[in-house]
Amino acid sequence: MSYTPDTLARLEADAAQIIARYPDGHARSALLPMLHLVQSVDGYVSPDGIDFIAATLDLPRAEISAVATFYTQYKRHPTGDYLVGVCTNALCAVMGGDEIWEKVSKKVGVGTDETSEDGKITLERIECNAACDYAPVVMVNWEFFDNQTPSSALAMIDDIQAGRDIHPTRGPIVAPTFKENERVLAGFLDGHEDEGPSAGPSTLLGRKIAAAKGWTEPVAAKGTDDAATSQAQAASEKKGVKAK
Repeated sequence: MSYTPDTLARLEADAAQIIARYPDGHARSALLPMLHLVQSVDGYVSPDGIDFIAATLDLPRAEISAVATFYTQYKRHPTGDYLVGVCTNALCAVMGGDEIWEKVSKKVGVGTDETSEDGKITLERIECNAACDYAPVVMVNWEFFDNQTPSSALAMIDDIQAGRDIHPTRGPIVAPTFKENERVLAGFLDGHEDEGPSAGPSTLLGRKIAAAKGWTEPVAAKGTDDAATSQAQAASEKKGVKAK
């Protein structure tokens, strides 16, 4: 490993806190947050990071690499300060996601999974950002920028390139850098967890309608834990068959 003594000491101290979250004898359960920890230092799952995790968790390098290549949040080459993911899945695409992607890609000068020359922006073409109620959606370092248009997305890119703060629709007031957010994903709070809304009006609309109409979820029959089980039992008894 080529980490400086100070960096290695910080990694070891953070790793000890992560491992302590899990029961004795289950240190390997710390692998996922440890990968985020490495990314918070190196900006990706680096060879040095894999060596550090292997030594700390007593795991084969091949196993660590297998996990890191399975999940898309783990990057295998250096990532820019801002990872910009444009959703071009069906709903976002028809709402303008394809146009947003084309214009953002042209402006930054790179394609998917590529990083700008200045190292500020890595672009990703995303299959789904899990925010269809706010389509089209762009995510920056996993923070939501909802209801985007080509002009609003390009304005955000302008701000990043100029070194200005950018402001997610939900979550923290100011979007953190990729490394800063990776440390949060490793389990270390940054003090911004209570900023901004986590769910907006579109997400909560169904709940609002249900409350206005007095709709409630099904209630399990007395003496059972599952309403469906109770209904199945009643149906079986009606047919003369004793439910198991």
